Amino acid sequence: MKRDTILIFEDNAIDRAILAEMFQPEYKIMEAANGKEGIVLLSKNFSSIAVVLLDNIMPVMGGFEVLEWLKGKKILNKIPFIMITGESSPKMEKKGYEYGIVSYIKKPYQPDVVKQVVSNAIGWFRYKMQLESMVRKQNQSIQKQNDILKKQTGDLSQVTEVIVESLSNIVEFRNLESKQHIKRIREYSLCLGKSIMKLYPEYELTHEKLAEIGWASCLHDIGKIAIPDSIILKPSKLTDDEFELIKSHTTKGAEIIQQRVSLTDKAVYDYAYDIARHHHEKYDGKGYPDGLKGDEISIAAQIVSLVDVYDALTSKRVYKTAYDKNKAYQMIVNGHSGAFSPKLLKAFAEVKEEFENLLELYQDEE
Repeated sequence: MKRDTILIFEDNAIDRAILAEMFQPEYKIMEAANGKEGIVLLSKNFSSIAVVLLDNIMPVMGGFEVLEWLKGKKILNKIPFIMITGESSPKMEKKGYEYGIVSYIKKPYQPDVVKQVVSNAIGWFRYKMQLESMVRKQNQSIQKQNDILKKQTGDLSQVTEVIVESLSNIVEFRNLESKQHIKRIREYSLCLGKSIMKLYPEYELTHEKLAEIGWASCLHDIGKIAIPDSIILKPSKLTDDEFELIKSHTTKGAEIIQQRVSLTDKAVYDYAYDIARHHHEKYDGKGYPDGLKGDEISIAAQIVSLVDVYDALTSKRVYKTAYDKNKAYQMIVNGHSGAFSPKLLKAFAEVKEEFENLLELYQDEE
């Protein structure tokens, strides 16, 4: 069914009429004078609703009470919700975003702004649904290919390569990273891992474990497919709220690997989940999302954290030019890009020249 309806939760009849007039005749309008009425309309017409405009203060059930009820029904990630408010504070806005609303509309209404916010929300959500569908279809294709490959050879590297190639295509489709970036992360991880294996036997790394870490590292940023393009590709400084959304790619990536990606090898799965979630943790505990410190961070996540920073520094981004390889190296060892383990930095120093050779070998295409 086509999603062609806007559902308005608003107790003020005049405000409901103003909002309804903005979107007719492009959309059908449903109106609810309180939260309880709105929930009934939402439940009966779920498949046709394109966006919900939810007033913060209403009789019977207020906006946050509605969000709490919907959270239990797992509906908030299936339709975009925009909260209407007459007054706002950073604490209130943060609370709304934690529930899963996509934006705020503030009173008194500015029609052009309201229309643009709603249009952006609907467009972004449609795109998100298309990406999720793409991931599901890609995953089904991966699973079929996995079954064929397992029957033919039982070879882990072949099975995993199909997964990585397919997911790399999705990431490249979003213009988030190049295929060369993903290859560099894997090769850097293998290179640094071998140095650590040689210098620090206490980490109990083996060639087999390094191969698994290498494949898992390719999925470190898979959570970025769940972040809007407008934030991922923003060339200017991010707002605090936008940065919080960027940071969520770690937890979203772990969820995608847990729920959407069929990794048949448990060791690769465990590494992939851990790396996706923890590759932005820092040795001094100032990273995210869990604030892990020291060797609370697995050696696999520490490896990918360092090589990801190196690649970010030496690559061009929408918001920066590439640093010279020597400048990037100095920034890392001097702590200008976050804290890393002294052992990790020593192992990194041992393979500085090898990293530079890999950077040259896997350059991004112009």
